[in-house]
Amino acid sequence: MRRGSDIRKPMATNHATPIRVGVSSCLLGEHVRYDGGHKHDRYITDTLGRFFSFVPVCPEVDCGMTVPREAMRLEGDPNNPRLMTRASRIDKTDQMLAFCTAKLRELENSDLCGFIFKKGSPSSGLFRVKVYGPTGTPARSGSGLFAAAMARRLPLLPMEEEGRLNDPAIRENFIERVFCYRRWKDFLFTAPGLGELVEFHSRHKLLVMSHSTQVYREMGALVAHGREIGREELFQRYEGLLMRALALHATAKKNTNVLMHIMGYFKNELSHNEKAELLEVISQYHDHLVPLIVPLTLLRHYTDKYEQAYLKQQLYLSPHPAELMLRNHV
Repeated sequence: MRRGSDIRKPMATNHATPIRVGVSSCLLGEHVRYDGGHKHDRYITDTLGRFFSFVPVCPEVDCGMTVPREAMRLEGDPNNPRLMTRASRIDKTDQMLAFCTAKLRELENSDLCGFIFKKGSPSSGLFRVKVYGPTGTPARSGSGLFAAAMARRLPLLPMEEEGRLNDPAIRENFIERVFCYRRWKDFLFTAPGLGELVEFHSRHKLLVMSHSTQVYREMGALVAHGREIGREELFQRYEGLLMRALALHATAKKNTNVLMHIMGYFKNELSHNEKAELLEVISQYHDHLVPLIVPLTLLRHYTDKYEQAYLKQQLYLSPHPAELMLRNHV
């Protein structure tokens, strides 16, 4: 288990040290593609780069291939494809898999909290990569050899493709998972006990509920029986449930339930007009008329105004830096 800062300190989303995230080298502007070009993604470098420290990986160059080089593609069984050069028909599979074994061992110990892959790449594509069958017709059902190996080796690590980050919901989900994974690693750094786990679980209650109430109940049952389980097993199982829950997207319906739950903390403080206003903005959010940030801003105002200590500790109200504007989309 990895270790980090004290759980008793406020769980801020900003870190003095940027969060380490792996990324396909070409997305950082490095000229490593088969044609000598790059696929520089300004959102990654200019926006996420304010909070993330990138660990570049180009499996093809890093395993010894040249720039430029012959284009390659995946062929055969989508579940176990071969990496073939297109014109000369050279099988590069073993060379790539040998690299994957060594590189993943290195990355496993590099404190990564996420990885952004290049879509469509026969080495780094994570989803719907073309795999050519005997007829020459591709099936978009594969994963690049390196991406697939990484998903098997590090199944809890948040992973995404740069193209899918253009979708606001996918972008928010991925970045939220990265920040939460960092908090979890920081938490483990203190060698915490069951009491600290209860506190961590309490602070993440509403955040997890916005993704899955079912998994939250499983996590609660696990923590409740924590004294009956060995420490290492307890924390491993909790980590698995935490990351499984966050991988499920927070929908407008789920968020509305959480917003109404938060509103219940102010039932004795809010005036009739304040309650009506809050219900109205929550309803507008539910109906996709305003972004989540609108009801959340009002709830944060009431949290400060009425000194709701429990809500002030809830990561749901601020799970990532406001500058990323992840909750500003409808």
